[in-house]
Amino acid sequence: MTDKNKQPALPEESLMAKNIDYDEVRKLIALLEEKNLSVFELEVEGLKVKIGRCAPPSSPATFVQGQGPSPQSEPERSGIAPLAAVEPPTGQHLILSPMVGTFYRAPDPTAHPFTDIGETVKRGQTLCIIEAMKLMNEIEADVDGTVVEVFVDNAKPVEFGQKLFAIAPLI
Repeated sequence: MTDKNKQPALPEESLMAKNIDYDEVRKLIALLEEKNLSVFELEVEGLKVKIGRCAPPSSPATFVQGQGPSPQSEPERSGIAPLAAVEPPTGQHLILSPMVGTFYRAPDPTAHPFTDIGETVKRGQTLCIIEAMKLMNEIEADVDGTVVEVFVDNAKPVEFGQKLFAIAPLI
C-alpha cells in the first residue's frame, strides 16, 4: 500500500461533530413531531442519526407521563422500548431526560454542580448538561422549587425519559 492510498488519521474531534450541528438536530426533531413519527433515521456520508420518541413531552426538559401502547396495539419493533408511565411522588415534579446522552452535574470536572439537593431553583435555571454527539445540551428547570433528589451520578449515561431530578414546587 502506498502513502497515497492511506487515509489521513482523524483529528481528536471526529468528522461526525463537523457534519451535524444542534440546529440540524432540532429540525429533525421538529420533523419527527410534525409528521407524528415515532422513529426517524437518516444516514448521510457515513453519519447515521436515529431519533425516536414514545410520546410528546409536556415541555422540552421534562416528561412527566409516558403513554405506552394501547391494549389492542402491538409494541413497535424499532428497537426502542415503550416508556412506562413515570409517576412522581405526591407533591414532587420530575425532570426527565429529553434525550440519550451523558449526564453532567457541572459545566466542567473542577466546577461546583449547577444545583444540589436542598437548593432552591428557578424556572429556566440550568440543572445539568446532557452531552449527545459532542453537543452540550443544558437541561433547565421548568418549575420554581427545591431540589429534593438527584437520580443520576455525574458522567453516567442516561436514556430518553429517565428521571434526572425531583423538585418540590414552591407554592
